[in-house]
Amino acid sequence: MDNIKNYISEHKDRFLNELIELLKIPSVSADSAFKNDVLKTADQVKLSLEKAGCDFVEMYETDGYPIVYGEKIIDPDLPTILVYGHYDVQPADPIELWTSGPFEPVIKKTDKHPEGAIFARGACDDKGQMYMHVKALEFMTSTNQLPCNVKFMIEGEEEVGSVNLGVFVKNNQEKLKNDVILISDTGMIANDIPSITTGLRGLSYVEVEVTGPNRDLHSGLYGGAVANPINVLTKMIASLHDEKNQITIPGFYDGVEDLSREERDEMAKAPFSLENYKKALDIDAVYGEEGYTTNERNAIRPTLDVNGIWGGYTGEGAKTVIASKAYAKISMRLVPNQDWESITELFTKHFLSIAPAGVTVKVTPHHGGQGYVTPTDSIGYKAASMAYNDTFGKKPIPQRSGGSIPIVALFEEELKSKTILMGFGLDSDAIHSPNEHFGVFNYLKGIETIPMFYKYFTELSK
Repeated sequence: MDNIKNYISEHKDRFLNELIELLKIPSVSADSAFKNDVLKTADQVKLSLEKAGCDFVEMYETDGYPIVYGEKIIDPDLPTILVYGHYDVQPADPIELWTSGPFEPVIKKTDKHPEGAIFARGACDDKGQMYMHVKALEFMTSTNQLPCNVKFMIEGEEEVGSVNLGVFVKNNQEKLKNDVILISDTGMIANDIPSITTGLRGLSYVEVEVTGPNRDLHSGLYGGAVANPINVLTKMIASLHDEKNQITIPGFYDGVEDLSREERDEMAKAPFSLENYKKALDIDAVYGEEGYTTNERNAIRPTLDVNGIWGGYTGEGAKTVIASKAYAKISMRLVPNQDWESITELFTKHFLSIAPAGVTVKVTPHHGGQGYVTPTDSIGYKAASMAYNDTFGKKPIPQRSGGSIPIVALFEEELKSKTILMGFGLDSDAIHSPNEHFGVFNYLKGIETIPMFYKYFTELSK
């Protein structure tokens, strides 16, 4: 791609300012209070695709938030790349832990980002990474260097399960027909160690409710005489792991793939400092399933974690009460070959079975998705590897991720095409946490690398 570095240098300030304006909009899909902001963001994405060079852009209404679809078809005989991203973001809570406003983007230098990073909710997940693709298209169309066809599918419900996107994909297979799907919603090892995500874990997310007495009770008058839902819930949750930190749900590990020693040794070649890992998190020890390394625990092994737990009185001061109800939200990260719906059923059956007398238990499934593995011998992977090698000066390392993008498995099932995960964020970018950020280097490097993928994918497809 001719003059791409010059183009990025010339338009750097505009590229940053455009992203900052997008990040100012609090497009929190999980909270209906932000509905107008989510819709406003969709409008901005539509406008940006039009300005970047798409010949056709349309907003598709769903039962939830709209999907922005855009395309530029230069020759039906050429390959077609489908870009997926999302414009919704996680809630910013807890607000008090942010060092600057979550929707007041600022650029600050960090140890990992000496050139500066944009601090804002959605900076890395996924507005910043999604917008790299918009600006990459702008470069290719404005310089007449787009080598193939491109389609965009940008949704507003990824952070709440992508339920309506699944319906859209099933109903629009011809419109979405492509040769490869390209996503930037993952990360890489370091700014000087590029990597390509070759695997994602699946997800099962549930909410549990334990009910005891028909009302909150005085803990002096009733304590010790009736089951306390909070005490019961914590015991039930504690029983979900054994002394080796393995999950105790019967059948949970059925189908879990045990990677060969050779595959595990290959994973271990990725640079990793356990001491730096602990230091970055301010912990003195790691924790997890016995017999596996830290990188294996968070990538190739399934997990079960409590994401939230509440009940009773949590306000200031004291209130001596036995709560009528206690609640928890629980997520299970799954590996390929674990079906999320089956796992949800196993969890529900087991959790109900371990409830003691004196309480009733309700399990409400929220959302989930399958795991995914990208073959490293595909044209798409080879094109991505060549693109990173061009812009970073070194071959990227294949790496499995502990995160989940539930819609990826559906893409393959419905559209019959493989997905390439070209992420440019870092583990330290605090996605889903206070002070989320995305490096200026990473943002611009993504814009530089993506057009190279288009070039090599088109050449390798001939």
